[in-house]
Amino acid sequence: MDIKNKKVLVLGGWGLVGNAVIRKIIPEQPRQIIVTSLRESEAEEAIEKLRNEFPNLPEDYFIPWWGNIFVREEFKDEDRFELLNNPEKRKIMMHDIMDELDDEILKSSAIYRLFEKHKPEIVIDCINSATGIAYQDLYSTYHRIKSKIEDGVTAEAMVEETEKLICTLYIPQLIRHIQIMYNSMSEMGTKIYVKIGTSGTGGMGLNIPYTHSEEKPSRVLLSKSSVAGAHTLLLFLMGRTPGAAITKEIKPTAAIAWKRIEFGEIKKRGKPIELEEVDFSNEIPLEDKLELTPNFEIKKKGETLKSVFIDTGENGTFSRGEFEAITSQGQMEYVTPEEIAADVIYEIQGGNTGHDIINALDNATMQPSYRAGFMQHSAVEKLEELEKIHNVDSVAFELLGPPRLSKLLYEIHLIKLVTGGMKSILEKTPAELSEAVCNLLESSPELVSKIVSIGIPILKADGKSIVRGSQMKIPPFRGKTSYEATPENIDVWAHDGWVDLRESNFAKWQARIKQIIDEAEKIPEDDTSSMYVRTPKYWDNFESINIGKIVSWIFIHEEHGLRMKD
Repeated sequence: MDIKNKKVLVLGGWGLVGNAVIRKIIPEQPRQIIVTSLRESEAEEAIEKLRNEFPNLPEDYFIPWWGNIFVREEFKDEDRFELLNNPEKRKIMMHDIMDELDDEILKSSAIYRLFEKHKPEIVIDCINSATGIAYQDLYSTYHRIKSKIEDGVTAEAMVEETEKLICTLYIPQLIRHIQIMYNSMSEMGTKIYVKIGTSGTGGMGLNIPYTHSEEKPSRVLLSKSSVAGAHTLLLFLMGRTPGAAITKEIKPTAAIAWKRIEFGEIKKRGKPIELEEVDFSNEIPLEDKLELTPNFEIKKKGETLKSVFIDTGENGTFSRGEFEAITSQGQMEYVTPEEIAADVIYEIQGGNTGHDIINALDNATMQPSYRAGFMQHSAVEKLEELEKIHNVDSVAFELLGPPRLSKLLYEIHLIKLVTGGMKSILEKTPAELSEAVCNLLESSPELVSKIVSIGIPILKADGKSIVRGSQMKIPPFRGKTSYEATPENIDVWAHDGWVDLRESNFAKWQARIKQIIDEAEKIPEDDTSSMYVRTPKYWDNFESINIGKIVSWIFIHEEHGLRMKD
């Protein structure tokens, strides 16, 4: 797409790749660039440098934003560990991650508010999301819980640690992040989203020698790779969603360097490393236990560690020795941020760099085949043949899911039993259909048994009672064993997985069938091209009812579940 006059959001714009992307994209004349970072000082520093480098651009050309995009707006500037240690805020975080996504969670999130304020058309995500999530270190949380169990701590302490564990789980956090990103971009009209991902190991394998003092290979490091891989597959799905932003991912498999080389203070997590005053003769005998935390005071020298360093952005500050070791041939080696930025710009403009992981997956995954399409007809014929031989209707088993699929299949099956053909459905009133199906079920205990035994309740025509078996798939278990049977809840449950015998539901079915028939009959009779699939012939000229075809039509049109790529 053309970048000119488009509003661009660069997530992680202070970082190494983000800064390179911004400088590369400016010549393409976007309308405005929003530059984000975790800390206010970083965002402001990035903006100041850009304004100095490009003094002829308008004052509001670069807009700073800062905060943690993985939490809600009100928490975005708070330290994560402080949030976890606050019981009230920890419960809110747990709710935001684990409960079903609703408008309150979505519209409270920092990322949604950012998108709502600026409505970017192009989003370039340079945040190292896998590191941010995986380096919360689930294993450390496990060891704390294990120690507390062994020490016999109180129930209150275990509740606190369990809540922290839930807030640290990698995949729920990643899924919620993707859900919020997708909904935010869809609502605000984002056209293209490019993610700068990671392999997690700088392109090395399970033999990577660099750890954080854990076993080799490091489980924390492999967690980062796992999150990065899961992130890619979720983006792959987002790229296959009709109406979503065009989705791409560039995944460097090498160390990325560099931002600057100079002499100065060495910082860790944004804070200078303080030098400690330790007397070489003040030894600690190794006779009993080695305490990880000293039981005596260690004095600070009042000085900070200063040295020559190379700044590789969010990947860290390295000494000459460290940089030379990891970038040597046969180790991580490295790629420059400008090369990554060039690929990003080219992909946005519609070019093919060969480095878009989403496109690579599209081309490498096996697609539906001609043979399978040809054989599908034979499989359906064999199923129909066996139905006739055994005098049984093969409707739904609720093994595939979702319960809505089984509910819809059984509803149209019941309608089929009392009408016969698609046009016959429209010859009755909704009340007559409801009465006919109710009479059918009253006289067919075996049919009732088949429906409720797979976990699908039947809502009676008055909407005030159900017939059910020992299990119900809807409502699903959410930590409670009972729910208020309000009219609103009943409507939700009936929609999601109850056979609904109410008159209003049969009116809905009639509207669907009419739409299907109208859609097919509008196809010109003399148009025999390959343009149309669901022709009158596809529907057997409306003389019969194919329940599977009808429900697939519903999933495409009502659930917006159309497969967009073959």
